[in-house]
Amino acid sequence: MPDDPILYNSVAPLRNVAALLELIDRVQTPAPSLPGMACFYGPSGYGKTTAATFAENRYQAVRIEMRSRWTPRKLCETISLEMGQTPARTVCDMIDAICTQLAALDVPLLIDEADYLIRHKMVEIARDIYEGSGVPVILIGEELLPQKLTQWERVHGRMLGWTAAEPGDMADLGHLAGIYAAGIELAEDLRTAILRASGGSIRRISTNLDAAAAFARASGRSSLSLADWQGQAFFSGEAPAPRRLAS
Repeated sequence: MPDDPILYNSVAPLRNVAALLELIDRVQTPAPSLPGMACFYGPSGYGKTTAATFAENRYQAVRIEMRSRWTPRKLCETISLEMGQTPARTVCDMIDAICTQLAALDVPLLIDEADYLIRHKMVEIARDIYEGSGVPVILIGEELLPQKLTQWERVHGRMLGWTAAEPGDMADLGHLAGIYAAGIELAEDLRTAILRASGGSIRRISTNLDAAAAFARASGRSSLSLADWQGQAFFSGEAPAPRRLAS
């Protein structure tokens, strides 16, 4: 992530950033003999990746974001390259080298979109890396990730913590307004309407704040109320109704 102190400082107070940092702190300093893996999960749009990016900077962690068609080789190559390593020739050799380097760095490994580990039966690689390096491994994914992990007892049993990402609240909206609606005073009734329409999604809150700010600037306003918004639709994530096309 680019070093942007304004964005970096602005996302710091978001509730899910704080939740992930607390989880990592707990996993980094466990009591003797306790496991060192953890899971951060929740619906799409709740700001999990934003929290992971913040945590990456805070802890100098190694963070990767899985893709739908990755293979074990691609997974290990990406982790290796993220640490500045030249990937070894085989997956087994890459796992050994990753473990050695992570142990030397002594930083957490954050695997975002970890549902793909389950889908492609690669979750044991994450466990191998945890066992071989001894550093915290945090799996970040969708709401059902904890249930999916029950299929893999050797991974599930090494989880020290399960932290659910929470829906955005009014405090989150206030912090995000400083990024996406900077310089525009948003009335309380408009903020409440945006929060309700966004359904707790940090992504949708941000989109609606940006739209409100654009509307205010286009109409020459430095402040905006719900009445000023003139009944326009907010972005709620719902698909638009089908149109009736002329035959």
